[in-house]
Amino acid sequence: MDKIDQLQKIIDSSNNIVFFGGAGVSTESGIPDFRSVDGLYNQKYDYPPEEILSHTFFMRKPEEFFRFYKDKMLELDIKPNAAHKKLAELEKAGKLKAIVTQNIDGLHQKAGSKTVYELHGTVHKNHCISCGKLFGARYIKSAENIPCCDECGGIVKPDVVLYEEGLDDITVRGAVNAIANADVLIIAGTSLTVYPAAGMVRYFDGSNLVLINRDPTSMDKAANLVIHSKVGEVLGKIKAGDWN
Repeated sequence: MDKIDQLQKIIDSSNNIVFFGGAGVSTESGIPDFRSVDGLYNQKYDYPPEEILSHTFFMRKPEEFFRFYKDKMLELDIKPNAAHKKLAELEKAGKLKAIVTQNIDGLHQKAGSKTVYELHGTVHKNHCISCGKLFGARYIKSAENIPCCDECGGIVKPDVVLYEEGLDDITVRGAVNAIANADVLIIAGTSLTVYPAAGMVRYFDGSNLVLINRDPTSMDKAANLVIHSKVGEVLGKIKAGDWN
C-alpha cells in the first residue's frame, strides 16, 4: 500500500480529524514561505524581516512596516489551492473537526472552512489602536502610506501577531482542545520550529499522527505516516468516497 492509499484509509476511518498547518499550505497558492531558500527571510530589505515584523518596529517605524507589510504580506487576490479545498470538503462531510493554522491569509475560510483557529491572527481584520474601530484588509491595502482611522486619525494595526506579542488566549484554548480531543492529527506544510504554536501538537494523544511536509521535521519519528511532498498535491489525491 503506497502512502496516499494509507492516508486515504486513515481519513476514511475517522470522523475526528484535526489539521495543523503552516506556510507550506499556502505556498502552492503563490504566497511566499518565510524560511525557504526563496522565502521572505532570504530577501534583502533595509531591515531584517524579523525586525520589521516586531511590535517595537511597528510602533517606531510604522511607515517602513506598512511598506513591507503591504508589499509582501497583504496578498488579497490569491485563491485557495487543492489543500484548502479538500480540507473544506472534509469538514463539510463531518470528518474534519478543526483547522489550526499558523497562516494569516484567510485562505481556509475563502475555501469554505468554518472552524479555523488562526494562531497568528489574520490580515482580514484590522483595528484602530486609538479608538478600536475595525477595518477590512482593502482599507489597509489602499492607504497611501500609514493607514489611519477615518474617525479619530489613529494608526490602524493589522490583527496579526507580531514578534514580541502573545497569542490570543481564546484561540489557543480552542486549538489545544481540538488537538487534544482528535483521533487523527494531520500536520502539514510546517517545519515545526515556530513556538509556541509548534508546541501545541504535543497535546495530541490520538491514534494516527500524519506528517506532510516537503522537508523532514523534528516530529517525523513520532508519526504513523510521513509524506515528504507538497500538501496540495497530496490532499488533492484524496477521494471523497462515501463520506457524504
